[in-house]
Amino acid sequence: MSTRLSGHEHYWNHNAAFHDEIVADAARRGGRALDVGCGEGLLLERLAGVCDQVVGIEADPDTARRARDRLTGVDGADVRRADVLEPGAADGLGEFDTVTCVAVLHHLPLEAGLERLAALVAPGGRLLVIGLAANASAADWVLSALSVVPIRIASLLHRERRDIGVPTAPARQSLREIRGAAGRILPGARVRRRFYWRYSLVWDRPTESEQ
Repeated sequence: MSTRLSGHEHYWNHNAAFHDEIVADAARRGGRALDVGCGEGLLLERLAGVCDQVVGIEADPDTARRARDRLTGVDGADVRRADVLEPGAADGLGEFDTVTCVAVLHHLPLEAGLERLAALVAPGGRLLVIGLAANASAADWVLSALSVVPIRIASLLHRERRDIGVPTAPARQSLREIRGAAGRILPGARVRRRFYWRYSLVWDRPTESEQ
């Protein structure tokens, strides 16, 4: 059974573990930031501290409401209840200096999701994805197994809050499949395996003079 967070507390889990890195990266550009699948808004709240304007897109109605509650009173912050792949979901949003997507891409069709995310990045801006990949090869399973003990220790030390009451789904594509799709759709994207059974994907959209 899902549990709700009380108030607007901050918490740590395997997704929030990457928030410091994402916020520091976004701060180098400032400007406008978009968090796709913003959940109950913790990352969006933190991005609002380093960016002029932040927008969250969240498909689940109850979760979107909780994100709006968290962002109440935060200047330059907005949450839109929508599926990012729905026609018209991104109408009027424009382009962003930073687009983030944490533990959400595996909820979407991979190639369509990457194409939509890339379209929202402004020239000179950056797409930052923290995602989950399915174990497919023997190496995937071995690395996953070797990570169990250190990850459990880290979770205990950080007092992990696993369940924050938002929809979840299992990963479907392997890291090899994700790398292949990124190579076709986002030339120059950097995809690497990360701790906490996650991967990161970073893609910089070329400026107009570089295209």
